[in-house]
Amino acid sequence: MKSYRIIILYILGAMLTLACSPEFLEEVPFGEVSPAEMTRPENVERAIIAAYSVLNGQFDNATSGFNSPASNWSFGDAVSDDCYKGGGGTGDQNQIHQMEIFNTTPVIADIQRKWLALFEGVKRTNYALHLLGNSEGFNAQLKDIRTGELLFLRGHYYFELKKIYKNVPFLDEEDIEIDSFYKGNKDLTDTELWSKIETDFRNAKNLLPDSQQDIGRPNRYTASAYLAKTYVFQKKWDETIQEADEVINSGKYRLLDDFREVFLPENDNSEEIIFAVQFSVNDGEPRHFNGAIGDRLSAPGGPHYPQYGFHRPSQNLINAYKVDQSGIPVAGNNLSEQDYVDPRLDHTVGRPGIPYLDLGINYEASWARDLSTYGPFAPKKRIVSALSSLQVKVWPYISSLNYYVIRYPDLLLWKAEALVETGNLEGARELVNQVRIRAKNTKPVLALNSQMPAAKYAIDSYQSPWNNADVARNAVRLERRLELAMEGHRFFDLVRWEIADEVMNTYFDSEKNLRSHLTNGRFVKGKHEYFPIPQLYIDIVGNENVIQNSGY
Repeated sequence: MKSYRIIILYILGAMLTLACSPEFLEEVPFGEVSPAEMTRPENVERAIIAAYSVLNGQFDNATSGFNSPASNWSFGDAVSDDCYKGGGGTGDQNQIHQMEIFNTTPVIADIQRKWLALFEGVKRTNYALHLLGNSEGFNAQLKDIRTGELLFLRGHYYFELKKIYKNVPFLDEEDIEIDSFYKGNKDLTDTELWSKIETDFRNAKNLLPDSQQDIGRPNRYTASAYLAKTYVFQKKWDETIQEADEVINSGKYRLLDDFREVFLPENDNSEEIIFAVQFSVNDGEPRHFNGAIGDRLSAPGGPHYPQYGFHRPSQNLINAYKVDQSGIPVAGNNLSEQDYVDPRLDHTVGRPGIPYLDLGINYEASWARDLSTYGPFAPKKRIVSALSSLQVKVWPYISSLNYYVIRYPDLLLWKAEALVETGNLEGARELVNQVRIRAKNTKPVLALNSQMPAAKYAIDSYQSPWNNADVARNAVRLERRLELAMEGHRFFDLVRWEIADEVMNTYFDSEKNLRSHLTNGRFVKGKHEYFPIPQLYIDIVGNENVIQNSGY
């Protein structure tokens, strides 16, 4: 199952990319192949592999891959109400602390590195498309498939750029000369840039087969799902429903029976996963950099893991899992031991007194680094058991657990959103209940040496009809939070729902009473929905050619 990811991430060393490029694209030479040789099919395939390889956020073989993580933990979680930066206080990776309180600037290292990583992906994809288009020896049928893959990859890289930075320059396969890279971001309107991304996914869908033999390569329905995501971000509800239905009706994907099993590395290309960034360890790469390098700071401490202690769940997120005795979500004060909770809580978060994975020990508050600043909770959902061979026991202490860009429940809940907005509230309830019933059927975390649940778990489907659009909308949005917590999506959801200012400022006003590091946190509507355009890019392309995002 892991063999293809090893190829994707390891073969890059043999690949020649452009001989030179402007600094903002950070060219990294990998070897020498003459231009005349590059259109040979085997070398075109290597160029395609090079385009895939940047999906993990790593483009320069550096140890700082955590500053451009594929999982977006710092761009989608730490800047939301789901988690804190964590680590050894606010001075540890202070630039991410500045991001979490929305004191972000265009010179922050993570802002610049994420841009570099994504544009490196764009550059490699376009170069591979150019070579593929000029390769006379490439099998015609396979050429269409590979073209579809590359258009899908470019769509992904641009989708990430769009949701993070909003205004970005668009480069295609004709933009391979040096001058092409000195392009400002003024050429396209917001609508036109979305249209470019839509077109890439739509064309990819039309070229890709229904299935692929190699794990990690997209198929027709992968493209359809990403197209649905593109429509959701633009509030194109009818189109969202149409694309989601194509994926659902294909029968290729389903919810796994048990929520926890989704996040076991041996299951990370299961039927629930529509598209994932492929990771690998113990594959011959001496530093294990083909693993989840962007998440290496999430290690929770304790007797089995290093105490990096980043990506720490917030009290606000813990409270969101509170339910009544019948298993329906309720709002209230900070969670107590007497409260009933959604069982997904203890599969998502490490809580004191609750067994941690399959280690045979309870998680304890003493595991937490800088307990006084960030509280007692730790990530759990995407942490691999220290007993697994797929968790590296030495530096950099990372695993092979893939990052799931799109899971099947993600798609179901996009469709549920669209059904609410088009008036089909009962259809939305049915989809939300599918997700909740899976959680209900999931084996709960059990107390040590016992067959009894470790906490008071309760969850059930929504039984009463949904007759009010606001109630339905809030239920769908809450379900996304509960199901997808700590997976890098929360902030981007708040932004596209146009409630980020309300949610984040309410969060700061409340949470700072527990966590003083958030005292200066403040979200400015009309500014903080997007991150700033990196100063490095502006300096190279020229201030007159760049529109900086509002407020920076």
